[in-house]
Amino acid sequence: MEPLGTTLFTLLVAWAVITAALICMLIYRGTLETHEEDQIFLDKAGDSMAQEQRLIVARIERLGLPIKLLITASVLLLLIIAGLWLWQGFKNF
Repeated sequence: MEPLGTTLFTLLVAWAVITAALICMLIYRGTLETHEEDQIFLDKAGDSMAQEQRLIVARIERLGLPIKLLITASVLLLLIIAGLWLWQGFKNF
């Protein structure tokens, strides 16, 4: 059986990787949102700009589910780590 300390370390590394991926995705979404404009293009000259804005909005919307999943995974791992750490502390007490 694997010692609890090694398990905690492995879970901490997994949590760090997931949280780093989450932060990267949030930064990417933030940069996309800075390029998003709240304008309506009414003439033919603005059609390409309107299409570009639709693509940016579609990318932002596609990031929603992965970000939610990463947040959930990060929180769950953190709760599991805290629970194991407390259990180990009470066991050794």
